[in-house]
Amino acid sequence: MAAATIVDFYFDFMSPYAYLAHARLPELAKRHGARLAYHPIDLFRIKLAVGNTGPSNRDIPLKHRYLRSDLQRWATAYGIPFVPPSGYGSTRLNCGAFRAIDEGRARYYADSVWRHVWGSGGAMDDDGLLAAVAKEMSWPEDEFLAYVRSSEAGRRLEASNAAALERGVFGVPTMIADGAMWWGNDRLDFLERHLQGRPLSTDNT
Repeated sequence: MAAATIVDFYFDFMSPYAYLAHARLPELAKRHGARLAYHPIDLFRIKLAVGNTGPSNRDIPLKHRYLRSDLQRWATAYGIPFVPPSGYGSTRLNCGAFRAIDEGRARYYADSVWRHVWGSGGAMDDDGLLAAVAKEMSWPEDEFLAYVRSSEAGRRLEASNAAALERGVFGVPTMIADGAMWWGNDRLDFLERHLQGRPLSTDNT
C-alpha cells in the first residue's frame, strides 16, 4: 500500500485565516486519504524574517474594517462562528500545540483553541482560556501552564520557525504537499485538486 500523502499545515492561532482553513482542512485531507501534519509557528517572527515589516492589519483602520467583513463572509460560507478575540498574544497557545502533537491529538487541540479564540472571542493571552483548553484536553492545568512557559516549548517553536522558513513559508495558513505550497484558506480548492491527482500546471510537483 502506498504511503499516505502528508499535508503539512503551518499556522499561528493569531491568524483568523488559519482558523478558517482549519474548519475545512482536516476533512479535506481525510477525503483523499492524506495525513495532516501540524506545525505551529510564530507569524510575527516569520514576517520579520522575510522582510515583511509593515504595520499590522489592525493598525490600518480602513483595511481592518474591510477584513472583518471579509472574514465574516468566509465564516458564514463555512458555517462557523466568527467573533474577534478580546485579547491577542498567541505564543503560549502555539507552544501548547507541541504537547498535543506529541500525543497525536493536534486536531483536537486546534479545534479547542480556535473555538475559544475566533469562535467565541476569548482573549488568547488569558490564563483562564489556557486553563479551559487544558481541561478540554484532560491535562492538569498547572502542568500545561508550566509547559507553555517552558524553555523546551520555546525552543520547539523556534525550531519550527526555522524549518518553516527553510521550506519557503512566509505566512499562514500555509499548506505543503509533495513539494507544492499553497497560502491562504482560499487556496484549499487548489490543494484538493492536487490530492485528486489534478494539479495545476504551476504546482511544483
